[in-house]
Amino acid sequence: LTNQEEVISYIGGEGHNLQEHSVVLIRGGRVKDLPGVRYHTVRGSLDAAGVAKRRQARSKYGAKRPKA
Repeated sequence: LTNQEEVISYIGGEGHNLQEHSVVLIRGGRVKDLPGVRYHTVRGSLDAAGVAKRRQARSKYGAKRPKA
């Protein structure tokens, strides 16, 4: 984070392209099944790519509108 604090965030969707020093945007929202995970990464912004071939709930996963 900008305040040099390290947090654990959940990466939603199928697969990701992130590596150890990737820069990501995070939002609030915990994951009930995973203790200590209180944030989500925002897909499709900064270093986090969107989910490929996503058709429903595209805005949550950074997927562009598919061509008809």
